[in-house]
Amino acid sequence: MTDHTSYIKPWLRVVAIVLLAITTVSFFAVSFGDDSAVEALSKRGSTGTEVRQIQTKLKNWGYYNGNVDGIYGSQTENAVKYFQRKNGLTVDGIAGPQTLAAMGISSSSSSSNSDYYLLARIISAEARGESYVGQVAVGAVVLNRVEHPSFPNSVSGVVYQPGAFTAINDGQINQPIANSAYQAARDALNGWDPSGGALYYYNPAKTNNAWIRTRPVITTIGNHVFAK
Repeated sequence: MTDHTSYIKPWLRVVAIVLLAITTVSFFAVSFGDDSAVEALSKRGSTGTEVRQIQTKLKNWGYYNGNVDGIYGSQTENAVKYFQRKNGLTVDGIAGPQTLAAMGISSSSSSSNSDYYLLARIISAEARGESYVGQVAVGAVVLNRVEHPSFPNSVSGVVYQPGAFTAINDGQINQPIANSAYQAARDALNGWDPSGGALYYYNPAKTNNAWIRTRPVITTIGNHVFAK
């Protein structure tokens, strides 16, 4: 009698391997998606054009009595909460997608995941050993350059601008990303700028660049001097 089990078992092993592979890929895809999603929402501490749009709308509608200055402070937060309460939205003081839609504002602060990861990567490469505030400040410098007419108008353009960052030249950009750099990138994208609007930073103990030392200093965070 023919023993069919010798034919069945290899196929079962193949099926089991395929199912395991699919399950593993699905798991990492879901986990990666959950961990990587980033929404640069306007909230307390944010600054910029979107915040001014929010303030203008709320002021015109009588929800906000403060200045239209592009700074998301306590007055703006309270005005957003008031608007949310009156319009049946979740009252959290954060101008998320639903709140912005209710205001008739298209989110201009949302950044693609590619920008988010590249920002986290350059933060990790340039400031892995710095304090968390110092890491956010490095991310803020990148974003400040994106907004400045003297620099490329994209995160990738700024990061890969020739001679801009030591980490590109010495290969540190290719090292694993520190966990803190991911959150630092989120905070920088959400408007936190501990650098005070700096366009440059440098480590005085490591740079031989005479020009960078002539730039007006804004603040010092850890080993980095931040300048205009």
